[in-house]
Amino acid sequence: MGNVQSERGQVSRTYPRIVMLSDKRQARLRLMKPGADVYRLHAFACSLPEDDLQFLRVDITRLMVVMLWAQNVKAGRTITVLADVGDEVVGYASVHNDQVSWQRHLGELRIQVAQAYRGCGLGGLLGKEIFAIASDLGIEKIVAQMTVDQRQAIALVGRNGFKHEAVLHDFVIGRDGRRNDLVVMTCDVAKPESGAH
Repeated sequence: MGNVQSERGQVSRTYPRIVMLSDKRQARLRLMKPGADVYRLHAFACSLPEDDLQFLRVDITRLMVVMLWAQNVKAGRTITVLADVGDEVVGYASVHNDQVSWQRHLGELRIQVAQAYRGCGLGGLLGKEIFAIASDLGIEKIVAQMTVDQRQAIALVGRNGFKHEAVLHDFVIGRDGRRNDLVVMTCDVAKPESGAH
């Protein structure tokens, strides 16, 4: 078992933990280990369809990018909860927080779930973990950033209490060089609007 340690202190979550999905499958939630999980997370990223990868904030199909992610986990700037089925990573949720910036009260949410595990509540469960961790860390607001094309992701966070803050036109460039608008949504950590947090 393990718990979360960051620059702000200890978090009262216990891992690993088995969760039941809405389709009766089970997944194991646990914290990312900076060394051991780099290759497993990289393999997960490489299994994602091109549409999912198109507008990820960073290209996690590049092993070096996942290694840098692991360094941020080790330093306590990022906390990542992995969802495993057997030896396979089937999803993750991360909260990214920079304690030396003027946005130190914010945490950025990133969630990704394998296609075979969508629609069964795994994304919501991962989001719930991140909100609990963020609350323990004293993060006041969670920020989610998606392109306008990511309608399912926008709907998911909207159902879970996030509100639209801005649409930034031509703000991101996908892997194919195409520009797209960025949707910024936020949710107060202390005041989740639904049971999904």
